[in-house]
Amino acid sequence: MLRWLIGGGREPQGLAEKSPLQTIGEEQTQNPYTELLVLKAHHDIVRFLVRLDEYRFASAGDDGIVVVWNAQTGEKLLELNGHTQKITALITFPSLEACEEKNQLILTASADRTVILWDCDTGRQVQKVSCFQSTVKCLIVLQRLDVWLSGGNDLCVWNQKLDLLCKTSHLSDTGISALIEIPKNCVVAAVGKELIIFRLVAPTEESLEWDILEIKRLLDHQDHILSLVNVNDVSFVTGSHVGEMIIWDILDWTVQACECNFWDPSPQLDTQQEIKLCQKPNDISIHHFTWDEENVFAAVGRGLYVYNLQMKRVIACQKSAHDSNVLHIAKLPNRKGRRSAVTCNHKNHVQYAPNRHVYTKPLRIGISGFFNMWGFGRVNKQASQPVKKQQENAPPCSLELIGDLIGHSSSVEMFLYFEDHGLVTCSADHLIILWKNGERESGLRSLKLFQKLEEDGDLYLAV
Repeated sequence: MLRWLIGGGREPQGLAEKSPLQTIGEEQTQNPYTELLVLKAHHDIVRFLVRLDEYRFASAGDDGIVVVWNAQTGEKLLELNGHTQKITALITFPSLEACEEKNQLILTASADRTVILWDCDTGRQVQKVSCFQSTVKCLIVLQRLDVWLSGGNDLCVWNQKLDLLCKTSHLSDTGISALIEIPKNCVVAAVGKELIIFRLVAPTEESLEWDILEIKRLLDHQDHILSLVNVNDVSFVTGSHVGEMIIWDILDWTVQACECNFWDPSPQLDTQQEIKLCQKPNDISIHHFTWDEENVFAAVGRGLYVYNLQMKRVIACQKSAHDSNVLHIAKLPNRKGRRSAVTCNHKNHVQYAPNRHVYTKPLRIGISGFFNMWGFGRVNKQASQPVKKQQENAPPCSLELIGDLIGHSSSVEMFLYFEDHGLVTCSADHLIILWKNGERESGLRSLKLFQKLEEDGDLYLAV
């Protein structure tokens, strides 16, 4: 299921005490996604989606197949077969300098211990690498250095021709779970509960070989790191299996802030009382992050938390955003001045959430059983002085459910957003669903009908 969030005011008193998972009525006046296309091509769990351009995307999963789709029509354009086991990573790849045609390329890694470079315009398998000693779990392209990295039990550096330039020694049997690029030719690798900083050394006149050096290990997490992302030019953030979120300085790798507990947004509670993210051990994992210029949005257990980077604290949360763990969260472009984020979970649920800090009145919302939305805004300045004082220390924003998109019969693994073509979701039910803006699609159909009538001479315009 998808959930949609939109800007609003502080929750009324007592809202936090209602049923853990918010429900919504049949009216979804602010949910534009009223039409859907079901896309069938996969035979197992679909875990990955990647946007190729303004109208195409690729999907991949446990059947080892990559499928290229038209996001506007839902047409299956290409099926790429080459892996014998499930796909474990999927990224876009820059066009090869040696090729005159600048075709769209993608790179896939698989549990069969291979990596394949594909041409998504022709369906051709450009090249295949089969020299890995373990499954590659993550891929990253460093365009500034014209190299790409693969992370498994070791870290390998490759050029665009897929030649191995250098590699580390064996790091861990658990392998590298995530990679990001940071300044000074460095990358951060999440290995178990450790972060390892590596520096890439490019060839020079003195040394003609590439090298990769381990610079530092960061041991601040108490459990396995599940999520690692760059937030801005000065920070990156990590989240662990036991609900630890750490903001790191991107230059000196020191801890800027750490959050293991979040404030309950209810103004009725003592603002000095801390509560755990979730009570059950399987409900505290931080699976994913998204961010904007001011906040980090964290998918924590079944909930969504908004952490303000400047204030260094949680400013809004919905502890029971879904009825199972949230797997993926993404920020959407502003809609009428509101920031937006979408989440999806282990069951059949995906959510979308815009946020904004300047609302003085709550935003009323109606929802059916398809798509959920929330939002948050500033505290009402008309409140009485005692309530003001209480709310100064409490989170200044609220999240409000405004819509559901329920179409999958199993967990939604991730999703993509196309400004002109809607949302794309993939699921453990082997399906991909393309969610369409019903009003826009109706207008396009009407326009095509009038154009057809005009071409056939059946449309007469009165002057």
